[in-house]
Amino acid sequence: MSSDKIEVENVNTPGQVTRVDAAKYGAMKSAMLTVMTGADPMTASAIKEAAKAHLPDDLFPGGATSGWWQKCVQLDLEAKGVVQRHATKPLTFSLA
Repeated sequence: MSSDKIEVENVNTPGQVTRVDAAKYGAMKSAMLTVMTGADPMTASAIKEAAKAHLPDDLFPGGATSGWWQKCVQLDLEAKGVVQRHATKPLTFSLA
């Protein structure tokens, strides 16, 4: 496996693994864990907006593509049991 890619899982399709950019994944994961630590359950939209302030501008200029990466990391962390989904409307998420 190349050092610039990381394998991610998807809680909605168990057993499927996808390879994505490791730097962007790591930056978004760090940002998400920062904003979710100690927080009440948050919507995906709230997580994305809060995480933008913690993303490096060279990887996410002006927050570009942060929504896709937030969803990618969220689904992977759910599959790994780090993040849990709550049956609320709208859906909310928190650290497990």
